[in-house]
Amino acid sequence: MERRQLVREIKRAALDRMEDAARTENDFKATIVQWDKLDENRERKERYHEMQRSEKTFEVGYTDGMIFPIPISHPAWREAIKGDFLSIIFDTAHEMWQLIEDLNIAILVKNLTDKQKEVLFLSAVRLCTSVHIACYQDKTDRDRAVRKLLTATLTSIGDKLAPLILEQIKSQHPQMTLEKRNFIAWYYLDSSDNE
Repeated sequence: MERRQLVREIKRAALDRMEDAARTENDFKATIVQWDKLDENRERKERYHEMQRSEKTFEVGYTDGMIFPIPISHPAWREAIKGDFLSIIFDTAHEMWQLIEDLNIAILVKNLTDKQKEVLFLSAVRLCTSVHIACYQDKTDRDRAVRKLLTATLTSIGDKLAPLILEQIKSQHPQMTLEKRNFIAWYYLDSSDNE
């Protein structure tokens, strides 16, 4: 391990010397090529360790009452093999609040009713349409009711969350993010349009 680290340090020092000694345009281009190679290697190593999730990550196949398990190449299996079980343990409507990083939002989601949690989980985590959610609940003609419940749930969360975020903005809270600022701008712009 020490030998590898020593080799990396020597290569880094040689590249620094090459960069310092560059005087012509060709010298600078050669230096840039070396830096690009280092960046490509670093990015390749990072990609190898990342958990990739696509939009269809959580879909499970249903046919004639049979459920097909997720394939072995699925990110959830790779996480489980590496010992990260959080996505599998909390992959339910009643436990999804434990995966939310922001405490205020987690509390709001935890305090929702069971129906609201189920609709929010299927819509936000499983990326299901209102038609699919109605099918899961064996209410194929209840698509409009699902949309209405989802809209009411999101409005309820937004109405309770907006004052909390405004308070964080006033107190210059360290967890204030650009997403929260954008949400506040959208929320108050949207509410003024509705009046």
